[in-house]
Amino acid sequence: MSPLRRISRAVLAFLLVLLAGTVGYLILGFGLLDALYQTVTTITTVGFREVHPLNAAGQLFTMVLILVGAGTALYMFGVLLEALIEGHLREHMERRRMDRRIDRMSGHIIVCGWGRVGRACVQYLSGLGKQIVVVDRDPARLQDLEYPNVLGDVTDDSVLETAGIQRAHALIAALDADADNVYVTLSSRALRQDLVIIARARTESSKSKLLRAGANRAVNPQLIGGRRMAAFALQPNVAEFLDVVMHDETLDYRVEEFDIVPDSPLVGRTLKDIALRQTTGALVLAIRTSNGQFIANPIGETVLAANSILIVLGTAAQLDAIRGLGDK
Repeated sequence: MSPLRRISRAVLAFLLVLLAGTVGYLILGFGLLDALYQTVTTITTVGFREVHPLNAAGQLFTMVLILVGAGTALYMFGVLLEALIEGHLREHMERRRMDRRIDRMSGHIIVCGWGRVGRACVQYLSGLGKQIVVVDRDPARLQDLEYPNVLGDVTDDSVLETAGIQRAHALIAALDADADNVYVTLSSRALRQDLVIIARARTESSKSKLLRAGANRAVNPQLIGGRRMAAFALQPNVAEFLDVVMHDETLDYRVEEFDIVPDSPLVGRTLKDIALRQTTGALVLAIRTSNGQFIANPIGETVLAANSILIVLGTAAQLDAIRGLGDK
């Protein structure tokens, strides 16, 4: 039984004994305040004299009340003292504050699994200033964790709800087992059709299963790591440049993507008309069309269509300028 439930049951039992004693003395002819006073002094074994003389029935009732009430009071005080000594109340209050903090979040990213992959994801997202909620079933992993977190089995829908999946922007399934990642992906997609889901795949065969389960992307960290190592061996400067631009939070330049929504003022205009390079200083690296094809190093006559995506390299100020163009 949880410490909070033990405390609530002990307090409830004490209140019931207090109520029963007060009602009993009222029946014996005491006034309300006298009945309550007599009950409190009796069950706490203070030993004050009776408020009113007791007849045989009153004496018998008082003896029963002492036996039941004193034990209940001692049990309640013992449970409260145990909770204070062991820190259960402090942990509960911290958990309540954490839950309220998560309830206020919107557009955050849920990271399922606090292992090596999960930690790497959180470190990168935290460096970008993103709000994060970590979910893991192992309490030892979450102990003293500075990020908002939820303890529980992420395959349980109620745990995902507690993590704020209805208000989240994305979910990263970084659990150790592919089967768990598939299950989390299925559950998350059922709860939110528009949620961005990125799932970890330990094997190439599981990538297709994760995509069928509803993941937007299935990523094999071992495969990506091997390819990056090979790229450093063959083209170290190119690989290092891309690595720094994508992952070094101290670098002024960033690569970001911008969605061209249907009501954007940029729809139907060419890159030459917008003149992003001249007006903002940012460089358009590629355009992804609505059917998923990439147009690398697009020419000025390229027309921006609805639901396409701009992939741009620039400083924070330059990227903010592009956002401003899309809002006009």
